[in-house]
Amino acid sequence: MIADRILLARRKAGFSLRDLAAKMDNRVTAQAIGKYERGEDIPSSGVLIALAKALEVSVTYLMDTQGLVLSGVEFRTKANTTSADRATVETEVLEWIERYLQIEHILDLDSAEWKPPFATLKKLQRIEDSEGLAREVRSKWMLGTDPIPNMTELLEEKGLKVLIVDLPDRVSGFTCIVAREEGSPGLPVIVVNRQFSLERRRLTLAHELAHRVIDPTSLPDKEEEKAANLFAGAFLMPQEHLLREVGKQRNALGYKELIALKRLYRVSGAALLMRLKQIGVINESILTYAFQTIARGWRTHEPEELEEEKIRGERERPRRFERLCYRALAENFVSLSKAAELLRIPLPKVEAGLKGPQIDHADHHQ
Repeated sequence: MIADRILLARRKAGFSLRDLAAKMDNRVTAQAIGKYERGEDIPSSGVLIALAKALEVSVTYLMDTQGLVLSGVEFRTKANTTSADRATVETEVLEWIERYLQIEHILDLDSAEWKPPFATLKKLQRIEDSEGLAREVRSKWMLGTDPIPNMTELLEEKGLKVLIVDLPDRVSGFTCIVAREEGSPGLPVIVVNRQFSLERRRLTLAHELAHRVIDPTSLPDKEEEKAANLFAGAFLMPQEHLLREVGKQRNALGYKELIALKRLYRVSGAALLMRLKQIGVINESILTYAFQTIARGWRTHEPEELEEEKIRGERERPRRFERLCYRALAENFVSLSKAAELLRIPLPKVEAGLKGPQIDHADHHQ
C-alpha cells in the first residue's frame, strides 16, 4: 500500500524520481524512491515524514494507521479526465476517504451506505427517457416537485460521499468508486470542481447522480451524457413545478423573472432557458433571441451568482465529515490536534469551531 501511495502522490505532484529526491534534499536517492514505489523496500519513519512533506500529503495517507485498506479508485470511463487529472484526483480522493473512514471508525459507525432509489440500474431506450427517470427518482425519495434546497445534503443523506476539490477547467466533475478490502462494498464518490459556480456544481451533482442510476450499457457514450444532462435539468426543475411558475407557453421572457427563477431552482440561467425549451414553454427562436439579448453571455458567465467568488465552494458544501469530527471532539474521542489533522485546518480554528463565539462575560452582565 505504501508503494502505491508514494507513486500516486508523486504523479499528483508532477515530480520525476529525481525531482522528488531533490525536493527531499537528496536524503534518499531516486533509485531508492523507485524501490519504495515498486514495493522492493520500505522507507524508514524519518524518510516517510520527509516524503510526506515533499509530496504535500499526510503521513497517514502514505501509511494507513487504522488498518483500512483502500485498493484504488475506479473512474467512470466516460469522465473527461486525462491520466494526469486522475493521478491528482485519486490521491485527493483516497486521502480524504481515508480520513472519512477514520472518523467513522473512531465513532464506531458503519460507513454511510449508498441507498439507490432502485434495486438495479435503469435501462434507457432513448435520451428522452431520462425525463421520466428523474421523476421516478424524486418519487422514490419522496421529494415531491418542490425545488431542492441543498443537493449536497440530499446526496449525503442517501449515502453518497461528495468531495469538492479544484479540478482542471475542462472537468466539472465525475463519479468514482473507492474499492476497499474484500467483502466490503465499494464507496461511491461524486467529485465536483470547486472552481465552478454553485449553480453549475448543483447541475453537476444531479448529472453525476444520473450516472449512478442509469445502466451504462443502455446508450452510446455521447447519448448517455445527453441523457444525464436532461436528467439533471428535470431533477432540479421538475416540469410540473416549472409550468406552474411560468405558464405552459411563453412568447417573451424578462430579465428579472429569469433571475428570480434561477434563484428559486438554484440553477444556472443558461440551464433554466434550455429547460424551458425542453418542456415546450419557449421555442427555438425565442431561446435564440434570449441568448442574443437579455441572456447574452450566460453560456460562459453566470448572471448574479448565488455564491460570491471569494467564498467559492462554501455554500452547499459537504457537512457530514466535518460534523462527525466535531462530534468525536466534543465527546473526547479525539484530541484537538487529531481533529485538526482530520479536518486539515489550523488547531485554533478547530478550537473555535468547538467552543463557538466567546462572549465577554463582564460586558454581558453590565
